[in-house]
Amino acid sequence: MRKLSVIIANRHSTSISLEDEFLAELKKIAAERNLSLNQLVTEIDAEREKENLSSAIRVYILKQLQNSF
Repeated sequence: MRKLSVIIANRHSTSISLEDEFLAELKKIAAERNLSLNQLVTEIDAEREKENLSSAIRVYILKQLQNSF
């Protein structure tokens, strides 16, 4: 599990905790979309409902992987 500091919407600093495998996939998705990690996390944060940010990121990654099959 890694703790990573991110900046949401260029103004709000927070930390997320993700397993190495999820972090690697998140970075891969960001690169494929030509986004910085902060930009992608900002998008995920804006779309999440009530779950915490780390959980929302895991669900986002899962959905992206499911859509790629």
